[in-house]
Amino acid sequence: MSATRTKRQETGALSDEELRKMDAYWRACNYLCAGMLYLQDNPLLREPLKAEHIKNRLLGHWGSDPGQSFTWVHLNRLIKKYDLNVIYISGPGHGAPAVLSNCYLEGVYSEIYPDKSEDIAGLQKFFKQFSFPGGIGSHCTPETPGSIHEGGELGYSLSHGFGAAFDNPELIVTVVVGDGEAETGPLATSWHANKFLDPVRDGAVLPVLHLNGYKIANPTILARISHEELDALFRGYGWTPYFVEGDDPAAMHHLMAEVMERCVLEIRDIQQKARDKASQSPERPRWPMIVLRSPKGWTGPKEVDGHKVEDFWRAHQIPILDPKTNPKHLKQLEGWMKSYKPDDLFDKKGRLIEELRELAPKGTRRISANPHANGGLVRKPLELPDFRKYAIDVKKPGQIEVSPTYTLGSFLRDVMRQNMTSFRVFGPDETASNRLQVIYEATPKTWMAKILPEDADGTDIAPDGRVMEMLSEHTLEGWFEGYVLTGRHGFLSSYEAFVHIIDSMFNQHAKWLEKSKLELRWRAPISSLNLLITSLVWRQDHNGFTHQDPGFVDVVSNKSPHVTRIYLPPDANCLLSVADHCLRSTNYVNVIVADKAPHLQYLSMDEAVRHCTKGIGIWDWASTDAGSEPDVVIACAGDIPTAEALAATAILREHCTDLKIRFVNVVDLFRLMPETEHPHGLSEREFDSLFTLDKPVIFNFHAYASLIHKFTYRRRNHDNIHVRGYKEKGSINTPLELAILNQIDRFDLAIDVIDRVPRLQSSAAHLKEWLKDEIIDSINYAHQNGIDRKEITGWKWPL
Repeated sequence: MSATRTKRQETGALSDEELRKMDAYWRACNYLCAGMLYLQDNPLLREPLKAEHIKNRLLGHWGSDPGQSFTWVHLNRLIKKYDLNVIYISGPGHGAPAVLSNCYLEGVYSEIYPDKSEDIAGLQKFFKQFSFPGGIGSHCTPETPGSIHEGGELGYSLSHGFGAAFDNPELIVTVVVGDGEAETGPLATSWHANKFLDPVRDGAVLPVLHLNGYKIANPTILARISHEELDALFRGYGWTPYFVEGDDPAAMHHLMAEVMERCVLEIRDIQQKARDKASQSPERPRWPMIVLRSPKGWTGPKEVDGHKVEDFWRAHQIPILDPKTNPKHLKQLEGWMKSYKPDDLFDKKGRLIEELRELAPKGTRRISANPHANGGLVRKPLELPDFRKYAIDVKKPGQIEVSPTYTLGSFLRDVMRQNMTSFRVFGPDETASNRLQVIYEATPKTWMAKILPEDADGTDIAPDGRVMEMLSEHTLEGWFEGYVLTGRHGFLSSYEAFVHIIDSMFNQHAKWLEKSKLELRWRAPISSLNLLITSLVWRQDHNGFTHQDPGFVDVVSNKSPHVTRIYLPPDANCLLSVADHCLRSTNYVNVIVADKAPHLQYLSMDEAVRHCTKGIGIWDWASTDAGSEPDVVIACAGDIPTAEALAATAILREHCTDLKIRFVNVVDLFRLMPETEHPHGLSEREFDSLFTLDKPVIFNFHAYASLIHKFTYRRRNHDNIHVRGYKEKGSINTPLELAILNQIDRFDLAIDVIDRVPRLQSSAAHLKEWLKDEIIDSINYAHQNGIDRKEITGWKWPL
């Protein structure tokens, strides 16, 4: 259906005066959006528009701006009427002009950036900076007040919105979803987040699916299916859709006012009923949503040179392409911008007239000033138990085996217990698989969908659960990001091979953090994004080649050193120390790589704390070079490579008794970089002291060997650093066979030492032959028996 005059008369949602003012405010927004795209001078067209007033490069997007501003103006009305607490997330690509224009008209932009004042001079600077060198981009970047979602990559707006709503019972998150964005996998999956939103303790998400018909140069799928099919789709997702469709501004204002108010009242009713019966398990509500169908580039040029623009893909970016060099188009641009009647909207000084200023909410009720969109303002530090209480009692190194992640789970369980409104754990149906199941002693998994009687037998789901599980890493990561961006804390675990699914999401978040941390002092620090990477490559011998990929750390290493950290704790006590540090930190992405299977434990808690504090260090108990220069340095990073490196060291200590070995373990991977390149990097003297100036270094690494070379290529002894890591070789193997295929095993490491230490090349020839035989025998045994030999699986550090 479309909004008609008859429909407007039936609803009576707005008085004539309200309609006049709201439409004028919307015109002001649209004028500012167009001004950002085109003008570097003459911001209010107080003199005839000339070519020199136009920017030399026209960059930005117009198409979704009018529909987004339309939504914002109607939100303002309801915020004032019902004293609502609202944040706004812009999903359409390059949709910043709509957000920026409203932010400027609310006065927030000038408060944060005083040079962009509410007058002609400030407006000129505001226009010129947009998509201009030294200015701001066309997304809702961190520089944009009120934004927690940049939108540089499409698909994450709705999951960010739900993350913001969790544990924020009074907050309404309005998410405008672009119809191009709606075609992405992450967005399609995130519609199911309504099965996880608890009306008792959480806020609400009000999606506005903005159907304007086109992407860059193609129609959008959802805009070309029938009304009935679209309605059925969203009812099937569990929503109650309301439609606002048309192109006549007056009729659309009336219809939007009615529909949006109805949605707000439904949200309040759902929450009130659930909270009145809080002692009962709430039923999953069918939350309202809005489908807004309006022309792309609404109110812009209908045609340019006989080609359709409004309501077509040509309105997506710059509707009039060459006004600086084409007098006819310059005149058309001037006519378009003057159609908004800027002289009626702004006073002589260039400030929005007072009667329109009154339409915006006041103080922190302004959407662009909402403190939840600057989450560090409302963030409170976690109440953390003493991680030392969960320590493994290590009396001697390498004698007992435990699961590091199971040990971590006990710590996280109590972190949850002490922070039941501000901490959540996220994982794609793998919390138990990753040996973190003890967390369920504190809270079950969140689940608002149907619960069957048999679920009571170990499924651990409930409406008030706080462990977030869904088989979409995109949605989980989006929830997590939205949660921390609005001031809370969390922890996400994922299988190592499939954490790559969120590579680009991590990229976007890291860029957000870098910009916020280094350039925007008004953005308060937020909790770090803590990612536990487990079910590691070296223990995917049963799942096979598809599950073997340790390359996520390579992706992380490419981001700013100011916001990224990579930790590879070798045992459970080190993992506890690292996790405590990460949960206390702000403005980082912390990546922790730790396996879930039982592993030998090496350090007492005191030793682990010292080792993790340094980030890298010599293990004296494994070394034989005390007080002298070593013949070889055996270094390692990662729990499985550490175990194999120690086993190789034990072989060499037994058979080459006069060999001086220095054993170095790395927890903080960025310690390998020069201090000039990373805040955690070692100085040249520190690095040379550990790794020597000229001795061979055999480095056993968890991931791809090239990363260690990348970090150390500037070091003076780099030519002698020989790294072993994953080589894309594996299938259904035993753990040792997988290590042998990639040459990170104890036998190949020992052979490498023999080959690199000149005096061993002849004296250790017999040992080298035995090591080769051990490799052959190990592979043959695995192929005959399906397991590794007991002397391998039961190996312990010799006392």
